[in-house]
Amino acid sequence: MLKNTSLTTYISILRGINVSGKNIIKMEALRNLYTTMGFYDIHTYLQSGNVTFRALATDEQMLEQTIEQYIKKEFSLDIPVQVMNVEALKNVIHNNPFLKDETLDPSFFHVTFLKIPPAVVDLTAIESKKTEQEKMTFSGKVIYLYCPEGYGNTKLNNNFLEKRLKVTATTRNWKTTTALLQLAQETEIL
Repeated sequence: MLKNTSLTTYISILRGINVSGKNIIKMEALRNLYTTMGFYDIHTYLQSGNVTFRALATDEQMLEQTIEQYIKKEFSLDIPVQVMNVEALKNVIHNNPFLKDETLDPSFFHVTFLKIPPAVVDLTAIESKKTEQEKMTFSGKVIYLYCPEGYGNTKLNNNFLEKRLKVTATTRNWKTTTALLQLAQETEIL
């Protein structure tokens, strides 16, 4: 095993696996695949494609491409993957503007992670789908959502945002987002 100082901890989030019986990948098989790619200290969270791991590589875009290629080869699935380091996820969490409003229930917070920043954002068209109670804020490659009627009921869902922004995206609830940071930080101190 390599010294911990030579490895970087990453979080990868896969879009659209194990949803409604489609794109099925067992977490054990996913962990084994990450091992095959030469990654270390691999942990999955839930069944929806959340993985923390350590790697020598420092190019997140290259890591994304590698993981996508291995998934395609092993499972015959085209699954978009986003990779970020611990500091980037800390910033996503820290910068959530809804945390400042104590009247909002964090159990209704969601984060949509964009593969790349959108070239054009027609904010008026997107916000026209928002209900009066919902809140939404863009920040680079992240969209913060507050959906008090439930994410399953919002029109600001992942598919809608991808279509409007013309960018691949994946959404996680706040509990998952913060749990991934905790898991990644625990991995860093192994």
